Amino acid sequence: MPTTLAEMLEAANAAVPKINVPDAQEKIEAGALLLDIRDAPELQMQGRARDAHHVPRGMLEFRADPNSPFHDPEFRSDRPVVLYCASGGRAALAGKLLKDMGFEEVYNLGGLKDWVEGGGPASKPVDPGM
Repeated sequence: MPTTLAEMLEAANAAVPKINVPDAQEKIEAGALLLDIRDAPELQMQGRARDAHHVPRGMLEFRADPNSPFHDPEFRSDRPVVLYCASGGRAALAGKLLKDMGFEEVYNLGGLKDWVEGGGPASKPVDPGM
């Protein structure tokens, strides 16, 4: 029987704990990777959390797998990862994927709005006139 989005989100939310901004900041200060998985146009239109590493959701597996020719050395299975997207859904799904790939400590921050409202520093959107 096919899996629905609702079922995938339920499994992801069960596997990947939510984290608030103060706890996320503490983990980041201790070396966790803050990961923005939104698409590039979203970053241009909305900005992003300061010092966040960007990997679009569609490239996550390729960047996270150390055996991939596209591996990003920021990804280490023993390094905690704090993910965010626009509202938290993609971050949950991406977090479950990372857990399935062997990443030990993965958290869902939710959306960029959660980061900003929680006092996290963020860059401004790109000026389209530039």
